[in-house]
Amino acid sequence: MARSAGILLPVFSLPSEFGIGSLGAEAREFLDFLRDAGQSWWQMLPLTPGGGGNSPYSSVSSFAGNPLLLDLPLLREDGLLTAAEVENARVPGHAAIDYGAVLASRERLLRAAFRRGWVQDEPRVAAFRARCPWVEDYALYLAAKGHFGGKCWLDWPDEALRDHAAEAVEAWREKLSEDVNFHLYVQYLFDRQWAALKAYAGKRGVRIIGDLPIYVSLDSADVWSERQFFRLDEKGYPVEVAGVPPDYFSEDGQLWGNPLYDWDRMRADGFGWWIRRIGGNTGRYDAIRIDHFRAFAAGWCVPYGEKTARNGVWRPGPGMDLVGVLTSWFSGTEFLAEDLGLQTPDVAQLLKDSRMPGMRVLEFAFSDPENAYLPHNCPENALCYTGTHDNDTLHGWYRTARPEEIAFAEKYLNVTGEDAVCEAVLRAGQGSVARYFIAQLQDYLGLGSEGRVNVPGTVGDGNWSFRLPEGAFTEELAERIRALTALYGRCPEEPEDLTAAPEADTIAMEPVPGK
Repeated sequence: MARSAGILLPVFSLPSEFGIGSLGAEAREFLDFLRDAGQSWWQMLPLTPGGGGNSPYSSVSSFAGNPLLLDLPLLREDGLLTAAEVENARVPGHAAIDYGAVLASRERLLRAAFRRGWVQDEPRVAAFRARCPWVEDYALYLAAKGHFGGKCWLDWPDEALRDHAAEAVEAWREKLSEDVNFHLYVQYLFDRQWAALKAYAGKRGVRIIGDLPIYVSLDSADVWSERQFFRLDEKGYPVEVAGVPPDYFSEDGQLWGNPLYDWDRMRADGFGWWIRRIGGNTGRYDAIRIDHFRAFAAGWCVPYGEKTARNGVWRPGPGMDLVGVLTSWFSGTEFLAEDLGLQTPDVAQLLKDSRMPGMRVLEFAFSDPENAYLPHNCPENALCYTGTHDNDTLHGWYRTARPEEIAFAEKYLNVTGEDAVCEAVLRAGQGSVARYFIAQLQDYLGLGSEGRVNVPGTVGDGNWSFRLPEGAFTEELAERIRALTALYGRCPEEPEDLTAAPEADTIAMEPVPGK
């Protein structure tokens, strides 16, 4: 496979006049920029609705699209919003995302769009429902959650509904039909806008890397509707929750709090839940990055109620039993493994057996010549990154790294000083033998820690709220990135029109176990 390069940028970080990045004009402008910059990939974070702390890795659904990313001018073009409504939704300046303000604005506007569009679009919504059966439980879940004051399903007063009993589900679906239809319609709109953007990307020869969180949130339609596949007690509470032990990011580890899978139950079901989940994402993306891949080998399990992740144990994951099912069912999908964190022989063996490319992060590389993340130690079947969404920017890293790291980096790269080192790291990544090279756009822009997307192990404090200013996608920047990409043989000679390939989410699939 040819060498290639791409840029990591969350959709919500795109410049916008409406408080948050969207699937509209600014996304198309970025795709034009990627083409002009000689990039083959746009890597984004999960497109699912943000959960606790607005994290896209803690969502109420592993299938749904985030309504906050819907583009308002496109809804106006469809006759669903008025020009005045769109104009009044503009947010002055380009400061960090104010999720509270954006959510309040979007709720009102999307309700108006629903009232105007439901009747005329109902036949197309019906086709969407038939193609995406997950949306039925999702829409009812949000409707019920709203009805019960935003409470998690564990705290709903109707026990039968908590247990997802068929009669209760149908009764509440009828009782809350207005809100159920609203949430169905919003997902239909997201699907339509995303399909248009994906087609635009294809015509520019840009492929999309999507991010698949390994776990799902307890407060989610997924767990509520299929709790038999999770390790929960009789009342529905987790027996243990997910996290990672103390590491580079946190001396207490990271306590994510997600419920853990019942791997035995899933294996007996033929991993049908995973097949449905991956199948729902293959239509959106050209490649899928499996977050926290090491949990397929073994996951860090912490007793429910612990305050930190220190007191956990490693428990075996499904290994090649699951990986083999996914790679056989979705043989045309490119899977990428986020294999960061504590490296153990079982993870290394699973990565080798899966044949998926793993990750090498240059900000972790500069310790000694044997460091596996250094460019000269990087294997060909790998993704080389400057940093991920969990890392600081290159300039932020330089200013906060240990002196011995910087000294080694300067010696290794044969340069001195902040600007020279940061530029040299980009060059080293482009020049590595890794098949893929991905950099955050913030690193090409030379941003400091103000451009950081997330600080692992923390909630709030600006996480998931970074936005680019208008005018970031300049011709000069595109030319600079393209020249560097071409120098190291990663620039496609001519962007390939990818739209001739069938849309994955419209392909008739074989019956899936368990559903």
